[in-house]
Amino acid sequence: MIVSSPDDYRAAAQRRLPRFLFDYIDGGANAEETLRRNVSDMQAIELRQRVLKGTAEIDLSTSLFGEKLALPLALAPVGLTGMYARRGEVQAAKAAESAGIAYSLSTVSVCPIEEVVPASDRPIWFQLYVLKDRAFMKSALERALAAGVKTLVFTVDMPVPGSRYRDAHSGMSGSNANIRRMLQAITHPHWAISVGLGGRPHDLGNISAYRRQRTKLVDYMGWLAENFDPDISWKDLEWIRDFWPGNLIIKGILDPDDVEDAIRLGADGLVVSNHGGRQLDGVSSSIRVLSDIVGAADKRTKVLVDSGFRSGLDVVRALCLGADAVMLGRSYIYALAAGGQTAVENLLDLYAKEMRVAMTLMGAQSVTDLTTEHIKFDH
Repeated sequence: MIVSSPDDYRAAAQRRLPRFLFDYIDGGANAEETLRRNVSDMQAIELRQRVLKGTAEIDLSTSLFGEKLALPLALAPVGLTGMYARRGEVQAAKAAESAGIAYSLSTVSVCPIEEVVPASDRPIWFQLYVLKDRAFMKSALERALAAGVKTLVFTVDMPVPGSRYRDAHSGMSGSNANIRRMLQAITHPHWAISVGLGGRPHDLGNISAYRRQRTKLVDYMGWLAENFDPDISWKDLEWIRDFWPGNLIIKGILDPDDVEDAIRLGADGLVVSNHGGRQLDGVSSSIRVLSDIVGAADKRTKVLVDSGFRSGLDVVRALCLGADAVMLGRSYIYALAAGGQTAVENLLDLYAKEMRVAMTLMGAQSVTDLTTEHIKFDH
């Protein structure tokens, strides 16, 4: 596998993975307009090249929630990461540790929190959904605290799952899904041996620990649909802030009018996100609303952003618009599927190199130097 840019990992992942897994991570909701917009709006932001600014020493480090990060990046929580590489959550956490950045473990991970946290010497963030089963939520928080987690990523943009038509076409869901997935696995022997056989148990570890029975992939979609809560409101979340003593990040903010509610709840940070275009198709890209949300937050809380980030240049664009850090999702899963921990480490190194080159040519020595003066942005 020859890799010269972050984009190369997507093609490698497509070759390596059964279709149902590739389409699950690669696809979006409905007609995938927002999925495409996330990327096109990002690329439309022009960077300003400046010369002779004396930028020989570039500092990419930052601090976030009491942690020193070598890069202004975090690996976003991605469900079923352990289906993309053998014990994938553990490999991703180790790659994040190697790169000196944060890793967020999903509620619906294959590897349970008790397996992932000891695998890394860096603090692990834990992501939790809003669910009908409040006892599960309380149990998950207790287990996170017992494992030493200090930062909770609370996802609020999924009261119902989005309409993801690719999943029905690929075999992730729909009729005869089990048979279709099995046939696809047979035609991808490397994945079948390494992950299909060697990566067992294929279980939703965090959920199974609560249910005290296995929650297999075949149960995944049904469990999600049954347990998301469309009736939830901000007032219903107050107990989370009261119960959780650590950092609280609210993930899924896409409108400036929701910022005040997040701050009122006591959020230490928020993530500007449209869930990678996987929820409500037709909404704005995250990058287009970022500056408005940064303005509404007015430095009262940290602002992170995800959705559509495919390069170090994209990270620089977000920092120019006021983001404190960027969360990577699809980008690192492609690499994980293509080559495990080593590939994710290489991907993050590529991001860092791209950022250093861009900042040198833009005349910025540190990530805190980057402002809207360094870009041309048609808002």
